[in-house]
Amino acid sequence: MRYSIGLVRVFVGLLFIVSGFIKLNDPVGFSFKLEEYFSPSVLDLSIFIPYALAISILVVILEVILGVMLLIGYKVKFTLWSLLGMIVFFTFLTFYSAYFNKVTDCGCFGDAIKLTPWESFAKDIVLLVLILILFFGSKYVTPLFAPSVKKVIMALSLVACAVYAYHVLNHLPVIDFRPYEIGKNIEDGMGVPEGAPKAIYDYAWEFKVDGVRKIIVTKGDYPTVDGEFIGVETTEIQKGYEPPVHDFTVEQDGEDFAASLLQEPKLVMVVAYDLRKSNTAIFNEIKKVTDNALMNGYRVIGMSASGADQTDDLVSEFRLDFSFYFTDETTLKTIVRSNPGVLILDKGTIIQKVHYNDLDELIFE
Repeated sequence: MRYSIGLVRVFVGLLFIVSGFIKLNDPVGFSFKLEEYFSPSVLDLSIFIPYALAISILVVILEVILGVMLLIGYKVKFTLWSLLGMIVFFTFLTFYSAYFNKVTDCGCFGDAIKLTPWESFAKDIVLLVLILILFFGSKYVTPLFAPSVKKVIMALSLVACAVYAYHVLNHLPVIDFRPYEIGKNIEDGMGVPEGAPKAIYDYAWEFKVDGVRKIIVTKGDYPTVDGEFIGVETTEIQKGYEPPVHDFTVEQDGEDFAASLLQEPKLVMVVAYDLRKSNTAIFNEIKKVTDNALMNGYRVIGMSASGADQTDDLVSEFRLDFSFYFTDETTLKTIVRSNPGVLILDKGTIIQKVHYNDLDELIFE
């Protein structure tokens, strides 16, 4: 029993640390996921949306700290009750997402490991069982160090988490798990490899035959039925391959310029997903940076999900020598965790990507 509890303890502790660290690496991304949960269409807790980032930081640091506490045996009773409370809450969220198909990715492991809602729920059920095993075998969860050593480890862990969170919030995630990381080609990311699995659908065809409602299910072929056609419903029974990069458009006046822009050998993208939430004061510095880029032969564009009135006002206020294009807000949030942020591309390949605090790191060759 002691060895079994020990193995479960190490597994659960490490899983919480890894899961927490992945989200701590990108707390802004996790806050976007929380905003989905808080939205009126999901839990209808809009009051918490303005605090999503603060909540995300607290949750992920708590996740890491609880994992450390479990491993070293610090305040065992508090740790186990906290783990139990957290996993019960997460299990409810993942079940709600899966059953009502509200949030298609729980964000449990950020962008590093994508899980479907039902996979997330199954993972949480397993964790719930393991934590209950620890709970009822708590007498075997013994301390590994002296009290003073445990306190030092906890203090160092908390400081390390706080410093790391501060760094990634004021710069960019240290590890980029998204398809827009430096070195990736956006156009390649939109491609579908040969032989990739295709989505499979069931088509439920409804007819009225001799006054009786009749439904015939096929894989897409229109059935031969001697009756009045009423309608058809489709159900996806197997997901097809989804490219890492999708919904990437760069539109202006209703026309998509993505294909041509991704062929530019020297392209600068100024990304600001929502100008109402953007640090607009930094556009004084962006003006200097983009003017320098233009002098060095780069093409410069802005990308935002904000309306033309807002982008035009911004261009006029800061005398920017480039125009803005429209791109989906979710796509822009995925591209760079900074509002605004700047990218340099060479024929679709991301060469540089910086937070607005690191504009001085940009190099125009």
